[in-house]
Parts: sequence; structure tokens; C-alpha cells
Amino acid sequence: MAKRYAQYCPVAHALELVGERWALLIVRELLGGQKRYTDLAAALPGIGTNILAARLKDLEQAGVIQKRRLPPPAAANVYELTEYGEELREPLYALGRWGARSLGPPSAGDSLAPGWLVNAVRATCTTGCLPDKVFELRVDEDAVTARFVDDELVVEAGSSEDADTIIETDPATLFRIASGEISTRKALKTKAINVTGDRADAEHFLSFFSFDEPRHSPRDLEHV
Repeated sequence: MAKRYAQYCPVAHALELVGERWALLIVRELLGGQKRYTDLAAALPGIGTNILAARLKDLEQAGVIQKRRLPPPAAANVYELTEYGEELREPLYALGRWGARSLGPPSAGDSLAPGWLVNAVRATCTTGCLPDKVFELRVDEDAVTARFVDDELVVEAGSSEDADTIIETDPATLFRIASGEISTRKALKTKAINVTGDRADAEHFLSFFSFDEPRHSPRDLEHV
């Protein structure tokens, strides 16, 4: 467990629970669902097995995660977020948007975390709604499917057979769109983005991506 700060302060208490190195990255990985110990170790290159075991124990004791035994035939131990841990999703996404502003776009040699695209879309596509539309976003070798269900964005890993529009780009271009460095229209014009399907829908969808804090939730937009 992190060292205590000897202050009655919610921020200090939160850091006592999840402030140790690697702790929030473990939470980041579990945002996508339950993982085995080996899955977490593979997704966090550079973490020692002793450190991973210690952080998992700390997070479990703090009520942030829980360990569960899957029934046969899997018969494996998995880690997953508790209801309390799941409440870190939005704070973690907000932290990611904040950090992205001074990070700069990824270069060709940068290593992206496995499953990064799902979290990237969930964290940055925060304002707007295109009901009854299904998008497949392909970024290099990664792909996600995004759709709006009851005005809420649902993002799933992988391609979709029912996608209305397929958007293909690279990580740096997606970053520059979210940061406002390049407009979607310019990215389309320069072929940094390729679209199969409705070009206007693709441009509209990508306009929702931003590192800014969301000004309205999708439900709020109905009343604006």
C-alpha cells in the first residue's frame, strides 16, 4: 500500500489507494474486462512479477479489484474491477485527456498498449451522437466498432459486419484530430483518412473526438 500522507484529504486518500507506480495502469487494463495474471504481465512490459503481484494484492485489499475463479473448462483465476474500481473509469479517462495535451502524437517507434484504441475512443469521443449509425474505426492493425445505443456511445474491440461507415487512419492522425491540430476535412483531403461509406457521417463522427473536457453529455445535447 502507498505511504500515508497524514492528511484528511480525499485526494491524498485516493493516492494512498491507487497512487503507487503501475497501479493505475493495471486499472487501465481492467477497464476492458477481466484479465488473467499473464494477460496483465504481457500488457505491462517492464513490470516485474513481484511488483505486479504486490500491486494486485494492494488493489484487492483496497476494494478496487477482485480475484475470481472461472468455472471449467477455463478454470483460471482472473482479476476484474469491483463496482468501486469501475468508478475510476471517467477519472482515468479525464487524466488521459489531460496528459495527452502535453504528450504529443505518437511516432512510428512508439509502443502502444494492447487494446489502446478502445480506451482512446471511449476517452476522447465524448460529445455528440449519431443515432442508428455503426462505425468501424481501423487504426493500423487495431480496429474498434462504435455505435450509439440510446444516445450513449458503445465501443467494442474488433471489426463489425454491420458497419455503415469504415474509417481507416493512423495513430498520429487520430491524435492530431483529437488535439485540434488538424481538421477532419483536411485529413480526408490529404488522404490521411480513408473512408468506405458515407464521408459526411465519417467527418461528423470524427468531429466528436477531442482532448477537451466534454461540455455536454449525449443526453444533454437533445435539449441544447
